[in-house]
Amino acid sequence: MNYDLLKILSHSNKDIDNQQLMDYIAGKLTAEEKHEVEKWMADSQFMNDAIEGLEAVKNKEKISELVEQMNQDLQKKLEKKRLRKQKRQLKDQPWIYYAIVLIIFLIVVTWYVISRIR
Repeated sequence: MNYDLLKILSHSNKDIDNQQLMDYIAGKLTAEEKHEVEKWMADSQFMNDAIEGLEAVKNKEKISELVEQMNQDLQKKLEKKRLRKQKRQLKDQPWIYYAIVLIIFLIVVTWYVISRIR
C-alpha cells in the first residue's frame, strides 16, 4: 500500500501499526495478527469506531481513495486556518512602534505642562 495513503493515521497511537490496520480492513491478516487488532479494538473505543466505520464502506477498494481525499481536505482546512491566523497577526511595521512612542511622548509632555501650570 502506498505510504502517502496512510498519512491520516500517521499521528495515531504508536502501538497500532497503520499498515496492519489497513490489512485488517482488507482481510489480509493471519489469525494471530487479526486477534491482535481485535485486542486493540477492545482496548480503544476510538479504534473500534474507526474500524467499524471503515468496514461499513461498501467498496473496499475505495478506502485508499477516501483516505487520500480526507488527507487533502484536512491539509486544505489547516492551510486556510494558518492563513487566517497570519492575517490576524500584527505585521512587523515600524511606523506602528513610532506612533506608539510618539503618543506616549505627547502624553508625558502634556502631563508635565499641565502640572507646571498649576
